[in-house]
Amino acid sequence: MHALTLASFLFFTGLVAFVTWRITRRDDHSSTSGLFLAGRSLTFPLIAGSLLMTNLSTEQMVGLNGSAFNDGLSVMAWEVVAVIALVALALFFLPRFLKSGIATLPQLLEIRFDKGTQLICNVIFLIAYAVVLLPIILYSGAMGLQGMLDLHSLTGIQSDTALLWLTVWVVGLIGAVYALFGGLRTVAVSDTLNGVGLLIGGFVIVYFGLQAISDGSGVMAGWDILKQSNPDKLDSIGRADQQVPFFTLFTGVFLINVFYWTTNQQIIQRTFAAKNLAEGQKGVLLTGLFKLLGPLYLVLPGIIAYHLYADQGIVADEAYGHLVFNVLPAPLTGFFAAVMVGAILSSFNSALNSTTTLFSLGLYKAVLNKDASDEQVVRSSKVFGWLMAIAAMIIAPLLAGQESLFGYLQKMNAIYFIPILAVVVVGLLTRRVPPMAAKVALVGGCLLIFAGYFIPPFDKLPVVLHEFHFVGLVFALLVAAMLVIGKLRPRETPWVHEDSGAVDLTPWKGAVPAGIVLLVLVVAIYIAFAG
Repeated sequence: MHALTLASFLFFTGLVAFVTWRITRRDDHSSTSGLFLAGRSLTFPLIAGSLLMTNLSTEQMVGLNGSAFNDGLSVMAWEVVAVIALVALALFFLPRFLKSGIATLPQLLEIRFDKGTQLICNVIFLIAYAVVLLPIILYSGAMGLQGMLDLHSLTGIQSDTALLWLTVWVVGLIGAVYALFGGLRTVAVSDTLNGVGLLIGGFVIVYFGLQAISDGSGVMAGWDILKQSNPDKLDSIGRADQQVPFFTLFTGVFLINVFYWTTNQQIIQRTFAAKNLAEGQKGVLLTGLFKLLGPLYLVLPGIIAYHLYADQGIVADEAYGHLVFNVLPAPLTGFFAAVMVGAILSSFNSALNSTTTLFSLGLYKAVLNKDASDEQVVRSSKVFGWLMAIAAMIIAPLLAGQESLFGYLQKMNAIYFIPILAVVVVGLLTRRVPPMAAKVALVGGCLLIFAGYFIPPFDKLPVVLHEFHFVGLVFALLVAAMLVIGKLRPRETPWVHEDSGAVDLTPWKGAVPAGIVLLVLVVAIYIAFAG
């Protein structure tokens, strides 16, 4: 059993690595454009595959299914509401990003405001990625693999702590090699290959899970039993005592989704590498279509695991790995574990690639060594990347014991998501708001949300309002403050958004109709599963 699982795991992992190497071996990895933007050559399948897989790591697969184990279908908000944000990216944000010819989001803030704003935003991103994002990807990946491959038995290591450290470091080292030596196109190609496997594997798990519920009587029989046994788990409308109450969809949940898909460097960097605007829009909207399927493989397995294992003492973030190990045949378990490793690597190396991009272009080239050559910038990115990877591998095992991994991730992300989103939105929609307003919002917003989460007596406010309403309120306050500063101390001259000429900005003719269809489907899904 274990030998067959391990063999299929090693085969698929090796196959993805070999095919990726064959496709990208002649790519330019020595220049900043080649390393960070894939030479601005990505077409819509690679953009969609890379967006999907950068998002779908084990903090999604393990964390979101764990949340579904506790709260049921209402947590699908993180998938379905994301579609609205992707439509906004395709129709509003992406044309403006590509017009600017940027490689990082902070570069946009430099164009709109000044170098100081760019520097502050860079530092915020780097701290957040080092302390929150990279360690969570590694920790959740290690937890998922331990359950799927039964690593205790395979390795003979009985200590949970020792096995966690070993798994984190093995995955982290492999991911660092992908990101730091391969560049963005290597990341995008491996993401796309793993994305195909992940979608197939995700649906296969649902199939075998429903079969297990019905004792082999069929998928539809399993679905009927699940509906009859757990009607409260299949309600799309979140209750007040759940992680995602329904009305938070219109405040914090919506804003966190919009930031994540429109202004998060880790995600949008692959859209900056689009061959042209039309290819970028197609890739983003295709990602939106795939996200509508997300509840099937990111939420339903958690509900199936609840039905099968709730009385066995399984905790939420162990549920998905336990389900995979128990319902899949051994060869498929190895295949899916390999796909999961690909998902872990894709998120880790994408985040690491974005981190090195932010550092080398935003700090090294802009501040530390303004006359640096392309070769020096690339070298600095690799050195810094290894430092960040090692820091993440040290921090990751220390996250053990969180009650809800996905809930913890969203809470920590909000600290910097909300201020950066407020600054970007106000910056793009106004012409006279000055750099001072952006700096006040970036620094003040992060401090305000941090205080609301961790410093008494301010930490009572998110409890009274609900933390997602709280971050929505902070967003509104930051926007209002920036607009007031813009009225009192406006820029001397209106900002003009100039075309950099980096890519063809002709939009895809089907972008608006496709966006409308996706928005209608979002509403339809919520109505269909409303309790």
